[in-house]
Amino acid sequence: MSFAASSPPAFTRRRALGALLAIPAVGLLTACGGSATAGGERISQEALAPLASSVPPGTTITVGDPSIRVALELSGLNKELAGIDVEFANLSGGPQTTEAFRANALDVGSVADIPPIHATWTGLDVRIIAAVYRQDAVNHPIYELGIATGAGITKLEELRGKKVAYSPGQAQGALVLRILDKAGLKQEDVKLVELPSTGDAYASALSSKQVDAAPLGGVQIKRYLAKYRADGATTLRHGLRDDPGHLYAPASVLADPAKAAALAKYVEVWGKAQRWVEDHPEEWLAGYYVKDQGLSREDGQYLIEATGKRDIPTSWTEAIERHQQTIDLLSREQKKPQLKATDLYDTRFEAIGGTSFAAAAKAGAA
Repeated sequence: MSFAASSPPAFTRRRALGALLAIPAVGLLTACGGSATAGGERISQEALAPLASSVPPGTTITVGDPSIRVALELSGLNKELAGIDVEFANLSGGPQTTEAFRANALDVGSVADIPPIHATWTGLDVRIIAAVYRQDAVNHPIYELGIATGAGITKLEELRGKKVAYSPGQAQGALVLRILDKAGLKQEDVKLVELPSTGDAYASALSSKQVDAAPLGGVQIKRYLAKYRADGATTLRHGLRDDPGHLYAPASVLADPAKAAALAKYVEVWGKAQRWVEDHPEEWLAGYYVKDQGLSREDGQYLIEATGKRDIPTSWTEAIERHQQTIDLLSREQKKPQLKATDLYDTRFEAIGGTSFAAAAKAGAA
């Protein structure tokens, strides 16, 4: 594909989203976990025009993908987006991203596998345009189940009768339901405590014994154990895949030929950026985790090792099958309408990210 390259891209943070960022997380969770059903007029895949081979001059896309913004700058790959006005919004996660879509303030966001499902249930037509996973997902989980001091939980089956943190509209909530299913438990066998999973909310709930168990992610795992292990706090590996990462966008945006072409180019460069991050751990540690996120080098190195190797497939067949299993579970447990996972994916983009990720690996080895 050929793309216009007349001027460097504009990398800015979208100030207009400030009001959205201030919306309480509990309210957003309510919006995503309500009783709305998947209704309204959906744009069919057949109605979407083939991706254009070039991006019209002056095309702007607003992107909620904060870590890749840094990767593009560190790697110099932002030059490959020349001719596209890329505005970066400093937000991530399903509730904020979905609300930004509703406000027409965002064109694409970076989330796990649950937000596109819940967005669809609330009547918002969205599609996945890129997907990234972990090669050894079970041994490199995003989340571990944090166990409060004195809770007496040493295996998943011992969650029976315990208080478990639960965020129904987010990946952590779906993981809790999957953990219960694996342990042969039903929702009524435990006490689900609805809490927003932002920041250190779950770790605080564990330390205060507001809950007995809660899924902790990233550096929260390390920090929780460092602070409370001596008192008897632990974490449990759940033994499930919890690795999906997606870029998703409103179908109305994808129906715009200019924006769709720009997003296709973004996904192509996104794939290269994912490869660059994997191949340059020291630069990523210093430039992202330490400088941009303000973490210690120790915490940043922990996250790099926890992630392991990336997997960006050129076919979504297996991923869609896994996504359907998650939808089936949520539909049953949250009493939501049944959805077809295939309807959540824009197949025009299927091979773009994986192809560029693989090509970048070959180029780096040359």
